[in-house]
Amino acid sequence: MQSTRQNVLVQKFVAESRGKDIRAFVVGDRVVAAMRRIAVGNEFRSNVHRGGRMEAVNLTPKEERTAIGAAQIMGLRVAGVDMLESSSGLQIMEVNSSPGLEGIERCTQLDIAGAIIDYLAAQIDFPEIDIRQRLTVNQRYGVTEIYVLDESEFVGKSIEESGLMEQDINVLTLYRGTTVIPNPRLKAQLEAGDRLLCFGEMESMRSMVPTKAQRQSRPAIQDLAGDAEGNYPRRFAA
Repeated sequence: MQSTRQNVLVQKFVAESRGKDIRAFVVGDRVVAAMRRIAVGNEFRSNVHRGGRMEAVNLTPKEERTAIGAAQIMGLRVAGVDMLESSSGLQIMEVNSSPGLEGIERCTQLDIAGAIIDYLAAQIDFPEIDIRQRLTVNQRYGVTEIYVLDESEFVGKSIEESGLMEQDINVLTLYRGTTVIPNPRLKAQLEAGDRLLCFGEMESMRSMVPTKAQRQSRPAIQDLAGDAEGNYPRRFAA
């Protein structure tokens, strides 16, 4: 392959998903349709134009969030997200910026083109904005995430008690595990592991980011007690 002087893309082979994948069609912030594509014969690629057959599927909320997140990371409002069904869950294989409609509309009997048109029409009537771009009013202010670590002084305090507002920092969204709390109440109590999407004075927020040494979790190393002959047990303690 190197002798061809061409770029080569190597992709991990997920054996348990051989010959099939799932296409989730994302429009805006939701999955409007999903199908499983299954290859025919000895062909391991399941693309419809290669003869693959299709069946409609219902994704779990977690799987839908995975597809939506993949599209948003790529900055796409309309996308076809292809995923492989592995033993550890769905794995993102590809995010398509110009997904075809014919196969998935025929399979699911859903008017996906209509959903795209409705989404575009809604954007004209009530356009979404890039919050990071709009709220970056000058070099001093911006949007970033603050992590609440186990040892943080914020743990156990409410947003009001945290002192963030006094430092000209407003909490826009609170992320706790898989739970998203937009515009959280000032009385909301903070917990270790929380992520806070904040708008405010960048220098103040930058000072809250832990140093590299603080972020690293170092294992505790215990001394090994040897016997009288200087032999040590074959074990490691973390």
